[in-house]
Amino acid sequence: MKISCAQMDMRLGDEAYNYAHAEELIREAVGRDGADVVVLPETWNTGYFPEDLAAHADQDGERTKGVFSALAKELNVNIVCGSVVNRRGDKFYNTAYVFDRAGACVAEYDKTHLFTYAKEHEHFQPGDHTCRFQLDGVDCGLIICYDIRFPELTRTLTVQGVDLLFVVAQWPDKRTMHLETLARARAIENQMFLALCNSVGTAGETRCGGHSAVIDPWGEYLAHAGDQEEIISGEADFSVIAGIRNSINVFRDRRPELYFN
Repeated sequence: MKISCAQMDMRLGDEAYNYAHAEELIREAVGRDGADVVVLPETWNTGYFPEDLAAHADQDGERTKGVFSALAKELNVNIVCGSVVNRRGDKFYNTAYVFDRAGACVAEYDKTHLFTYAKEHEHFQPGDHTCRFQLDGVDCGLIICYDIRFPELTRTLTVQGVDLLFVVAQWPDKRTMHLETLARARAIENQMFLALCNSVGTAGETRCGGHSAVIDPWGEYLAHAGDQEEIISGEADFSVIAGIRNSINVFRDRRPELYFN
């Protein structure tokens, strides 16, 4: 599976530009790199995040679903559509959508861990479920940004059968080392492939750090971005997972009866 991460530089509160630019990057990833899956970052539709959410949010994900369902079908590509600022009723969510090659929306996920340091909990509602789905027969999971600091979430997905984890983010450059370390650790400890798509550019006073990556189960980079807008692509060979898990068998050797719930 060839996985492309579109490390997008979005404009805060400019949905028209952001939708058009996201589509442009996806077309480039498919046309140039032959991507099987293209990944977008967190809240790419608005940036992270405009003061007046009501003026910018996607209502029930309708615009996102309309644009990217059609695009996935047209290009015959899977799209992990990052996350968008999404409004349901009078509440707001940080919602990720995933589309398969036929254009079907195969997963929706609301960010479960809200970043209280940035007062995200004062604007968004937390999600109440994990996210598992299949793309081209591969068992996949998805988490959003701050979620990666909670290893129990990723381990829960992995023991349920996930071999590829997508992480979509708007992570600041001053904590890039944390993001890179956590991403490699999640891949190594769960013996899975991981595709991280972070954004670049500025959101208000915050500068996002990029360094998107495709990482193998040994924690090695198959592709690794810098701190500017770019598309990176790496190829995942899932046949190696069985050998890794059978040799260093952390899943057999776990002691879940000793762990906290």
